[in-house]
Amino acid sequence: MARELDEVDRGILYLLQREARSTTAQEISDTVGVSPSTVRNRIDQLEADGIIEGYHPEIDYEAASLPLRVLFICTAPAKRRTELAKEAMEVQGVIDMREMMTGRRNIHIEVVGTSTSDITRITDAIHALGLEIESSELVRQRQAQPFNHFHFSGADTGEEAEDSS
Repeated sequence: MARELDEVDRGILYLLQREARSTTAQEISDTVGVSPSTVRNRIDQLEADGIIEGYHPEIDYEAASLPLRVLFICTAPAKRRTELAKEAMEVQGVIDMREMMTGRRNIHIEVVGTSTSDITRITDAIHALGLEIESSELVRQRQAQPFNHFHFSGADTGEEAEDSS
């Protein structure tokens, strides 16, 4: 059962999405208007409630000698979709999987590799699971940002306020 988030929770989540590693409880408290100990307690509760599921580094795979990044758009039979999606995550080289709710093209798998032989091995493994690859796209770049769906009004967005004088 989901719980209602208040403005403090939404602010904490937004700021952690922006930069969890280097944002301190003090910095969050200064922004959301509660004490650092309240911030730490709220983070602990958000983790316990399963709202914060983990903290993950952003990796430049090309800099890590994995220059090929491919997105496979696959179709799985509806009754086996969840099972096959989990199995796909076990294939060496798979870094991301998205399971879609309905229709064809219902599993998107992102992989990295060092060479075309790596990508071929991954392709064969995906086929062996019983997934039909509808298309494969070579990924040039991925950008992500925290979506301010929490409508946290106190967040510094980096935009300058207009001078009304």
